[in-house]
Amino acid sequence: MKIRALEPYEVSFHRELRIRILNDSPDSFGETAAQAEARPLSYWEDLTRSVTEPNRHVMFVAFEGNAIVGTTYGILDNERSDVGRVGGMWVAPSQRRRGVGRSLLAAVLVWARKRGLKRVGLWAPASAPAAVALYSREGFKNTGRQRPLPTNANLRISEMEIEL
Repeated sequence: MKIRALEPYEVSFHRELRIRILNDSPDSFGETAAQAEARPLSYWEDLTRSVTEPNRHVMFVAFEGNAIVGTTYGILDNERSDVGRVGGMWVAPSQRRRGVGRSLLAAVLVWARKRGLKRVGLWAPASAPAAVALYSREGFKNTGRQRPLPTNANLRISEMEIEL
């Protein structure tokens, strides 16, 4: 498996991958595939720029050969300069429980440490015990905060954090 950061020229790849992810796991994210598909090209250009310019956010993509097996974002917190977030974590169904998620989390934590961040948080779907277990094994602790999943108010997401 190889993990690399998204490149600035990969706007279409970014869009197509995000829509694929949202179709695959509709109860895990704060937007729907239909919402993502409806966004204009300028949105995807701006988003891709935000995760590929130096000193901003980052997007990691995991590959097994030429197949995409996972992805995640490392996001700088807008309100607290010493905090980052894991966002958009996804592992291909055929690759789950094979270390892809652990490797993607490790990439985000290395990125966060290089930036001098003190904590990294994430929102985990409470209805996905395997995801919560992964985050717990890697040292994330539940903060006790929960909220409804934006795309399905019947589902809850739980905040987790790790001290670096």
